[in-house]
Amino acid sequence: MQSTPKGNRPHIAVFGRRNAGKSSLINSLCNQKLALVSEVPGTTTDPVYKAMELLPLGPVMMIDTAGIDDSGDLGEMRVKKSYEIIRKTDLAVLVIDNQVEFGKYEQKLLDNFNKTNTPVVAVINKIDLAFDKTEVVDKLQREYDLKPILLSAESGQGIEELRDKIAEKMPQDTEEAFIVGDIVNPGQTVVLVTPIDTAAPRGRLILPQVQTIRDILDHDGISIICKETELKASLAALKEKPKLVITDSQAFMKVAADLDEDILLTGFSILFARYKGDLEIFLRGAKKLAELKADDKVLIAEACTHRRQADDIGTVKLPRWLRSKVGSSLEFEHVSGREYPENLSDYDLVLHCGSCMLNRKEVLSRLREAEEAGVAVINYGMAIAQLHGILDRALKPFPAAYRLWQQQK
Repeated sequence: MQSTPKGNRPHIAVFGRRNAGKSSLINSLCNQKLALVSEVPGTTTDPVYKAMELLPLGPVMMIDTAGIDDSGDLGEMRVKKSYEIIRKTDLAVLVIDNQVEFGKYEQKLLDNFNKTNTPVVAVINKIDLAFDKTEVVDKLQREYDLKPILLSAESGQGIEELRDKIAEKMPQDTEEAFIVGDIVNPGQTVVLVTPIDTAAPRGRLILPQVQTIRDILDHDGISIICKETELKASLAALKEKPKLVITDSQAFMKVAADLDEDILLTGFSILFARYKGDLEIFLRGAKKLAELKADDKVLIAEACTHRRQADDIGTVKLPRWLRSKVGSSLEFEHVSGREYPENLSDYDLVLHCGSCMLNRKEVLSRLREAEEAGVAVINYGMAIAQLHGILDRALKPFPAAYRLWQQQK
């Protein structure tokens, strides 16, 4: 927990054909040999993630992708993986080989960047060799409004210009989102309720709890942490009521019972629904959850892989709670990690985790794909709050979302 979490690092992905110099470019950017380089086409197979410091930006996640011109059955799978990376890319670097004709592969990538609103920096690599790409430069400027950087990853020529351009084009909202900083004033107290159960990691807090504490500190708030069994004692020790209480979603009912009605209450997952995603979209998912019928099909998606416990929230508790509400014939499918199905229209609802391990771009991409498929999405915390009849109260810290929910119900 000493470094910036992966999901909080701006994701910079490098795309291009095989042997265009993508891996060499990453090595030049960070001044060390992080990526494997070879003259053999297709050295990079699966996407490779490199957490690094890139000045003047700071901590970033660099992603080295397989060549988009790979061939054969295995090659096509590699290409598909490269295109899937776009959904999590905050900024793309398109590497064009000075020695290869610009064509359909680059155009398809640029079209995908445009479709997904992914900012792109184009570079023409290997200019230390004979350079004759005036026509390509003109085409990129004319058709895509891109002024490519001419560089040599081998010699380092143009690398500083690329660093500056990456910093210039990186979307600012990758840094500006708040978890609670916009609803807690300096000096106000926030109580965080963190149950310690069989799923809790030994010797540390889970990532959403750590990030929330840091956000409170960054905005000069006061954070108090306790288990749900010590909440009453913690509140009694305070001279004034806290501004906000944040709880693990599974403890909503007990925490709500111990709080006066005038104390604002929400959950970590609901905070992350707006921090990483779009609260309005999740509210439409809450409406759909209330309308689920027997024999409907629900996709439960988790962003990370972990060892399942006997009382696992995604595979045990949520299906049990939903079936008790809707009926035992409700059908569930589960995916985890980077897996996210293309056939989202097969489902009536997507139930997604809090996405603490994903960056915001990927969460929004997943939400957009579900919206395009006509499928509602809700995250774990909002679903738990609704299933236990406490969503109204859990939304009160966010007035605009609360009003929208009252209108939708």
